[in-house]
Amino acid sequence: MSYPQLLTPEEQLAVAKEKLRIPRIVVICGSTRFMNEMADADLHETAAGNIVVKPGCNMKEDHPLWADPLEAERLKGRLDLLHRAKIRLADEVLVVGDYIGSSTTAEIAYARALGKPVRFTHPEVDPGEPNGDPAAMEA
Repeated sequence: MSYPQLLTPEEQLAVAKEKLRIPRIVVICGSTRFMNEMADADLHETAAGNIVVKPGCNMKEDHPLWADPLEAERLKGRLDLLHRAKIRLADEVLVVGDYIGSSTTAEIAYARALGKPVRFTHPEVDPGEPNGDPAAMEA
């Protein structure tokens, strides 16, 4: 007796998105110094018919939610995990800006390790292919 092959969670998500006719999901990554450029990329991707997710907090600007340094550090950790979830949800990644720091480099490596296509507004800043396990990159 043969048993049906069980789908991975990623495959289940892809099937559900197809059945629900969910448009392509693009996650925007990059330094928050490029928030204006991210908004412009959001506009263009949305006009192209894509669902867009991007960073929702710019911790480079003052705000009461991260005024306390200890809370800011905790929030940064939660936001990093949230952005990893956005990458897992997305069909592709769009990296915005002509500078890539360590956080964005890690996000690109994570996306590529998951097999997500990665596009760049400035392809010359592409750090190259990853060499890691996505599960190990969660922390």
